[in-house]
Amino acid sequence: MEKLQYISQGQTRHEQELNIRAALDNGIQWIQVRWKNASEKELTELCTISQQLCSEYGAVCIINDHVQIAKEIDADGVHLGLGDLSISIARDILGKDKIIGGTANTLTHVIQRIDEQCDYIGLGPLRYTATKEKLSPVLGWEGYQNIITSLNEKSIAIPKIFAIGGVKLQDIEQLQQIGIYGVAVSGEITNQPSVISEFRKTMI
Repeated sequence: MEKLQYISQGQTRHEQELNIRAALDNGIQWIQVRWKNASEKELTELCTISQQLCSEYGAVCIINDHVQIAKEIDADGVHLGLGDLSISIARDILGKDKIIGGTANTLTHVIQRIDEQCDYIGLGPLRYTATKEKLSPVLGWEGYQNIITSLNEKSIAIPKIFAIGGVKLQDIEQLQQIGIYGVAVSGEITNQPSVISEFRKTMI
């Protein structure tokens, strides 16, 4: 599984598509399509285009929240928030071969996600970020460390955890030392897509 995800950004379909294309042109291998304020029609159109582009570039295309759209366009999977459809129902709809990720903010959430057998966990936020409405409590370095330490103390195998929320290039080394598998990045890549190559080099 890739260690770097790009979470798409943009206020319009055109902006979203431009940002996704720029990320793919700069070597991203995993895109999560997230556009919270879109109409279903526009979101479906964006997801369809994104899936086609990812297929052309050999990249993974994950849809945020919308399981039915992911099924319709045969995306590679979905990412589900804690208030979204359950992992098990999504698995029934999409099938066992699709990637299903789940959001977490606490140790309890992480253990819940492990029990639900999602393929990866998006844990965060690392720090404050303006790209997400209704931001969960900020974890910071100590929050990540405490969760990994607690899992080890309980002899629970560390799942594939992606840090999310205000993640920057200079955070990678420390996150990996803590035991975090990968990162999901939005703003840093949207603002400067060329940083993707640096992220990927750092995360080998």
